Amino acid sequence: MVQITEFRVVMPLSLEEYQIGQMHMVMKLQQQSTTGDEGVEVLENKPFEDDEFGRGQYTYKVYRLQSKVPSWLTTFAPANALILEEEAWNAFPKCKTVLKCLYFTKFTLTVETIHVPDDGRIFNVHNLSVEKLAIRKIENIDIASTTRDYWSYLIGGTDIDISTFQSYKTGRGPLLAGWQETCNPVMTAYKLVTVDAPYWGFGSRLEQMLLSAERALFQESHRQCFSWIDDWHGLTLEDIRQLEYKVDVALNMAFIRDGLSQKVEDMEEGKSDEKE
Repeated sequence: MVQITEFRVVMPLSLEEYQIGQMHMVMKLQQQSTTGDEGVEVLENKPFEDDEFGRGQYTYKVYRLQSKVPSWLTTFAPANALILEEEAWNAFPKCKTVLKCLYFTKFTLTVETIHVPDDGRIFNVHNLSVEKLAIRKIENIDIASTTRDYWSYLIGGTDIDISTFQSYKTGRGPLLAGWQETCNPVMTAYKLVTVDAPYWGFGSRLEQMLLSAERALFQESHRQCFSWIDDWHGLTLEDIRQLEYKVDVALNMAFIRDGLSQKVEDMEEGKSDEKE
């Protein structure tokens, strides 16, 4: 059964600030998660223009997340079951991301995001049909919450306590209980997640696993976005694009180096076997 959940992430930022901060956050998280033979490989990153979104930036990435496969899934799926292909169309303030799995070919996960300068109270910002509204669930994510789960620890979060953190550049923070109602500036990322894993016996469990992972990702990544505000505040979109290009090259070079190293090791092992 298709699962539809709308995650609402309120941020103490303006839309313009969020666009810069979100791009900075994505780059930094990709750098942190790319180690050894796991992480993110950026295959395409280019401008696009179409009738649905207008102008924006298109990216095509491959995520290798083998070590994050839960134990119950490894009983019938290989370690590479969490190698994911991601296509994204970022035409801020609207964005769309589609994830597909090379192993579970019937699986799809789509995240449609609309960013609005409010505190997260629009009932149907995505203009869903009556049928979809009937099955949609709404979850409000508080970046100041200290609640953590299995996926939070796998993703890795900041050690900074958002309820005590204060930005020295902007003076914003700490975010205390009820901060969303009094914060200025404020904006919300309305993230509509649609996941479909039509597999008998484990499809529903896979869908719930992915929704849990998305929930944790949204909370941890946005916590870090705010906690890094003094690193990115004041940067321009052009500054971020230049940094993004450098990071993409570095990530891809890391995979090339690892691939070459593995080939050399394989060749050396082959020579040893021949001598024996």
